Amino acid sequence: MMDLAFLQVTWFLLFGFLIIGYAILDGFDLGIGALSLFVRDEHQRGQYMEVIAPVWDGNEVWLIAGGGMLFAAFPPVYATVFSGFYIALMLLLTALIFRGVSFEFRNKVDSAGWRRFWDWSFGLGSMVPSLIFGVAVGNILLGVPVVLDANGGFLWRGSFLGLLNPFALLVGVTGLMMFMTHGALYLAMKASGPTAERAGRQVTFLWISWVALWALSTMAAVIVSPWLFKGLLQNVLLYLLLAVDLASLIAIPLLSRSARHGWAFLASCAAMAAQIGLVGLSLFPRLVPSSLNLQDASLTITNASSTETSLASMLVIALIGLPIVIGYTIYIYRVFKGRVAPGQFYGSY
Repeated sequence: MMDLAFLQVTWFLLFGFLIIGYAILDGFDLGIGALSLFVRDEHQRGQYMEVIAPVWDGNEVWLIAGGGMLFAAFPPVYATVFSGFYIALMLLLTALIFRGVSFEFRNKVDSAGWRRFWDWSFGLGSMVPSLIFGVAVGNILLGVPVVLDANGGFLWRGSFLGLLNPFALLVGVTGLMMFMTHGALYLAMKASGPTAERAGRQVTFLWISWVALWALSTMAAVIVSPWLFKGLLQNVLLYLLLAVDLASLIAIPLLSRSARHGWAFLASCAAMAAQIGLVGLSLFPRLVPSSLNLQDASLTITNASSTETSLASMLVIALIGLPIVIGYTIYIYRVFKGRVAPGQFYGSY
């Protein structure tokens, strides 16, 4: 029989795995959408959507699975975060809805103005979530205004504007540049003609921005949240993740310049996984640190988890469901492997 402590750590790792999976898969979707905002040619904007048309909705399954897992394994975290980030979550959902609808509606009417509206919906519906995800991570790293009430419950004491602090915005822009680099690599790998060539030329600038902002965010975290680094230097996992991150970041421009865009994309996947892993490592065992009372009011894997019976039962379900999700994802990418030709999925535009 698995004990409670083991189950709590296991669910922390499973949640991190889903976050990494979502960031890697839907990250290039969101990055491509954000990049489309800087394309003037209507036909090229259409090709940006064509490239991700077969896979974008499947990629978002990982976000749904992550939210469900958080609700089931750590319900107080789900309740606290969703109440505190309520306005941000509504903005996120609105953006994702318009983004999803744009795939279906863009080519329904033969009108340049109609297509332009849905192109903007696709672009902003990708950029806004990228920023919101990063801002949310920035606030978690900074600590959020959570207190304990008289009954031992967790109460949010902040505001929406309080979430838009300089550190969180810095992390938000870092996340956006990470997704845009990831998206440019996917475009260079999957698109054809001028769209692929344009994406290949953008990689270096986007990569430099990502690396510079990541380094700046890390230095800022040392100043604003020194508790994140307490005891971290003695953890061997830190050096393993840093080695993977640095090696992957160095490999991205080298592989991209030699037109090995597939390998560069895999290096980007590894760098993203390592950076998210570093965030999780610095937070552990906290899930939602409190900026008002770090020691007593932070939500951790121990004080915010479900019961041992619930965690054990759901672990069985997760071990059945996760392979299905992974298998489905692999199958879809195998079916739609190769470069995407203009008009392959939506016809002429």
